[in-house]
Amino acid sequence: MSLRISTNEVLDTLKINFNNEELWAVNVILAVIMFGVALGIKIEDFKRLFVHPKIVIIGIVSQFILFPFLTFLLVTIMNPYPSIALGMIMVAACPGGNISNFATHLAGGNTALSVSLTAFATLVAIVMTPLNLAIWGGFYEPTAKILRSVALDPFVLIKLVSLILGVPLILGMLIRHYKPIIADKFSKVLRPLSILMLLAFIGGAFYENWSIFMEYVHYVLIVVLALNFTGYFSGFYFSKLMGLSFKDQKTLAIETGIQNSGLGLLLCFAFFEGLGGMALCLAFWSVWDIASGLCLAYFWSKKTTKVVA
Repeated sequence: MSLRISTNEVLDTLKINFNNEELWAVNVILAVIMFGVALGIKIEDFKRLFVHPKIVIIGIVSQFILFPFLTFLLVTIMNPYPSIALGMIMVAACPGGNISNFATHLAGGNTALSVSLTAFATLVAIVMTPLNLAIWGGFYEPTAKILRSVALDPFVLIKLVSLILGVPLILGMLIRHYKPIIADKFSKVLRPLSILMLLAFIGGAFYENWSIFMEYVHYVLIVVLALNFTGYFSGFYFSKLMGLSFKDQKTLAIETGIQNSGLGLLLCFAFFEGLGGMALCLAFWSVWDIASGLCLAYFWSKKTTKVVA
């Protein structure tokens, strides 16, 4: 794997080039991740949400409307390099990451709600991820120029997201429904394995250019931290404003603050040719949001009284 990056180039023109085999590997890893998530999803998880429609609406609004909007405001305030700004918008457009279920359980949140929202958000993301990327990326002129330069077709994007998310989701749920014992066995292996696969891929992608990554990482460090904490705070306080319990507030905070950047990386390589600032933002997010999510969950797990975040 080789990253063809020149330190003499402006950040927005950096390209992380992958050959067809490496891009195929990204597809496989993400499909495995989604398949592992789907093995733990039951039909009842969707039914549970419709029994409590208020939570569905709050969760979807928090993840796919409020967080992308706040990200857009953050972009306009911080004014990062356009490619980094597009990476931020891509993060906000993605559904929640599968590590959120484990983090919610550790935090003493509503694990059943977390699993249900992950399932529903993954399904909704087939349409909402491409739309949010096109809408919010189009509103901000520097990122709109990038979108125009690649002639991004939202329908092609929806088609790819449907294949990557939809097919593994349906296949995993079918196995879960008809062969639950097999699903349990595979799920125990695939969940941790898929996370390790993603981290290994990211690590391998930047290994050969570690010095260059360190040279540019400060451009994404602050924006990723700001974006991540915006997700946690917005999810927590929005659900609090909507009258949800503290247990559900923790759940919505984690669901909103941990995003599936693996999907974002795939779309970055598939449609934006590994645009440097965008890829750096997504790669750093991939590691940081897992670490921050687990730290936040551990903090909440040690609290015996209500914590005001």
